[in-house]
Amino acid sequence: MTHASHTHDRQGGGTHDMRGGDVDLTKDGLPGWLDPVVRAVETVEPLQLSRFLPPADGAGRQSAVLILFGDGERGPELLLMERASSLRSHAGQPSFPGGALDPEDGDPKADGPLRAALREAEEETGLNPGGVQLFGVLPKLYIPVSGFVVTPVLGWWREPTPVGVVDPNETARVFTVPVADLTDPANRATTVHPSGHRGPAFLVESALVWGFTAGIIDRLLHYSGWERPWDRDKQVPLDWRA
Repeated sequence: MTHASHTHDRQGGGTHDMRGGDVDLTKDGLPGWLDPVVRAVETVEPLQLSRFLPPADGAGRQSAVLILFGDGERGPELLLMERASSLRSHAGQPSFPGGALDPEDGDPKADGPLRAALREAEEETGLNPGGVQLFGVLPKLYIPVSGFVVTPVLGWWREPTPVGVVDPNETARVFTVPVADLTDPANRATTVHPSGHRGPAFLVESALVWGFTAGIIDRLLHYSGWERPWDRDKQVPLDWRA
């Protein structure tokens, strides 16, 4: 928790330092290749992202994930982490950095999710939030199995810093995936859960990305116009533990 202590001491200063009171969303200076993503974020409707939307009564645990785009050796890439196989929920599953809001993150209806996404990314991957420019927020989504209401926060890794596993009890590895691999039809499949639920999946970096994370990536690729035709009949069965 390196910057929680900074949350309140500079509230009135109007600072735009990531570690200060204000957390800004800004599209200034983004690379041109992010334009389609910015447009998608501005226009996508909640039901275009998922049929699971937050309960109308406000129930659910507020949380946030950081969808961080960087410029890698092979072009645009996304930061992902793989959860430790010992965890009770979503064990061994690749995901975006993120987690539940803490009280010090601030108002869940204001910039609380922005702070939570950066804080969790820092705690889980060692990311320096000062090098991240937040530029968009997707509609809140719901994960029925865990009761989480998730705000997907999008960022541009303006000044990349080293990342890696901070706590092996929580995280097995931290890695980036080129968008070119995510859009490659050879790496795409449909997962089939024993319950009958089907969803998009990506076989990248020797990992199977599925569930909530794959659903968001799938929709982002689709609405950004980056998606390439792929074989939706190619199936990957999941077991009951998944």
